[in-house]
Amino acid sequence: MKFNIFKKKVQAIKNYEGGVAYKMSEEEELYTAVVTTGLNNSFYESDNERLKRIIELVGKCNPEFVAKLAVYTRSKMNLRSVSLVLMVELAKVHSGDSVVSKGINGVIRRADEITELLAYYQMSNKRTGVKKLNKLSKQVQKGIAMAFNKFDEYQFAKYNRKTEIELRDALFITHPKATNEIQQVIFNKIANNNLDVPYTWETELSALGQLKIKDESQRKEAVCQKWEELIESKKLGYMALLRNLRNIIEAEVSMRHVYMVCDIISSERQVSRSRQLPFRFLSAYRELKNLTSAAVSPILDALEDAVLFSASNIKGFDYNSSVVIACDVSGSMQKAISPRSKVLLYDIGLMLGMMMQNRCKNVVSGMFGNTWKIINMPKRSILSNVDEYYKREGEVGYSTNGHLVIKDLISRKQKVDKVMIFTDTQMWNSTRATASFESTWNSYKSHVAPNAKLYLFDLAGYGQIPINMKKNDVYLIAGWSDKLFEILAAIENGSSAVAEIYKVEL
Repeated sequence: MKFNIFKKKVQAIKNYEGGVAYKMSEEEELYTAVVTTGLNNSFYESDNERLKRIIELVGKCNPEFVAKLAVYTRSKMNLRSVSLVLMVELAKVHSGDSVVSKGINGVIRRADEITELLAYYQMSNKRTGVKKLNKLSKQVQKGIAMAFNKFDEYQFAKYNRKTEIELRDALFITHPKATNEIQQVIFNKIANNNLDVPYTWETELSALGQLKIKDESQRKEAVCQKWEELIESKKLGYMALLRNLRNIIEAEVSMRHVYMVCDIISSERQVSRSRQLPFRFLSAYRELKNLTSAAVSPILDALEDAVLFSASNIKGFDYNSSVVIACDVSGSMQKAISPRSKVLLYDIGLMLGMMMQNRCKNVVSGMFGNTWKIINMPKRSILSNVDEYYKREGEVGYSTNGHLVIKDLISRKQKVDKVMIFTDTQMWNSTRATASFESTWNSYKSHVAPNAKLYLFDLAGYGQIPINMKKNDVYLIAGWSDKLFEILAAIENGSSAVAEIYKVEL
C-alpha cells in the first residue's frame, strides 16, 4: 500500500524554487504541516501563514483524523502547542462531535496544557471582556474536565502559574468530578489557591535568591550546594537536567555529582521515559563542548550514549539493506524551527540522518546543495558526526540539487535498496538543465535499480513533493522526532503514515 494515492491525472505545480512539484491530499498535507511546525513561539501571531493553512485544512479533513493526528503529534512527535491548536480548531467546526472531548483529553499530558488550551481557545475565538471563556464549547469543557483527573497535587502545583488563565479558572469553568476523596481535596486546594509549593529546581533556586548572602564567594558556594542537593534528590526532571547542564558545570559541583548527572543522562530507562526530541541532545552538546571544565568530557560522552539508546529503538527496518542517506544542507534548510530557537531544519535533518546511519550496516551518507558529496562517518559518534557535517556544509553550496544524489548512483551504476533523503522537499535544478529530481529517479529505476525505494523525510511541511508518487516505490514521511521511524517501519509492512494515524486510539 503506497503512502500517497493520486488520481490518474495529477496537476504539476511549482515549488518555492520554481521546480516541478505536486500537491498532497488534504490529510497528507495536514499531517506534514503539523508534525514539522514549531508554533510554540509564534502561534499567537495573526499573520502566521502555517497556522492559517493548518486551520483551513482542519475544516477540510475528517474530524476523526484530525483528533487522532493531534494525539499522535502530542504523544509520538512530542509537539505540544500545535496539538492544542488542532483540537481547538476542530471544536470550532465540529463542536458537538465526541471526538473533540476525546482528542482534548488525549493531547493534555501536562497540567499547564489545560490553561494553554483555554488561552488559545480564547484567542482563536476572539473572546474579549471580563467573561472571555463564557459559554465554553461543551465538548471542550468535557475534554478538559476528563484531563483534570490525570494529575496529582505536585503536577498541578508545578504548573500553577500566575498567567492570564489559571488552573483555578479552568476548574470553575469545566467543573471536573473528582474520582476519590484525595482528588477532591486537591481540587479544593486549586479553588482556594493553596496548593503546596512543589519541590522543583525553579522553586529551590528562587528561594535561594531570597537569602541574604554576604559576598560573591558565599553565593557561589550556596549555588553549588543547591545544585548538588537537587542532583541528589533525583527530582530534577530529565529535560530540566539537559537545559541546566551548563549551569551545573558553571556552579562547579563535585565530580561525584557530575558522574551522577552522567548516569541519569545515559540511563536507557531515563532516555526512553524522557521522550526528548533528538535535537535537544544536540543543543545540549553544542552548549557545552567549548567549556573548559573537566566535567565537560564525561557529560559529552553521556549525551552520545543517550542518543545511541534513542537510535537503538529504531525498529522495523531491514538493516542489511544497502542504503544511501542524503542530508539537504541548502539555504532554505538554514531556517530556525521557531522564532526563538537556535535549532535549524538543517540540524534536524543531520541528526535524524546520523541516527539512521548508526542503524544501517551497509550505508553511504553525505550531503547535498549545489553538489552532492559523500562523507562517511563513524557509526557510534552521532552528535560529533552532526557537528562535523555542520562545519563542512559550505563545501557543497546552498542550492537544492537533490537529483545529484541519484545521478551519482546512475553514473556509477550502483544498485541500492533504499535512498533516504532528509529535506524540505524544495528540489530544483540550479543549472536550469532539463534533468529534474523526478526524471532522474525514473531513469535510475528504469536503467539501474528497478527494485530501489525512495524515502523522502519531509522536515518542513510545505505541502509539496518533488515527485509524482504514483508507484509503490516512493514514500513520504514527516516529522522531527525519532518516532517518525515508526512510520518507516509501518511502510515496510505495507501501511502508510495516514493509515497509522487512523490507528491511534482516542
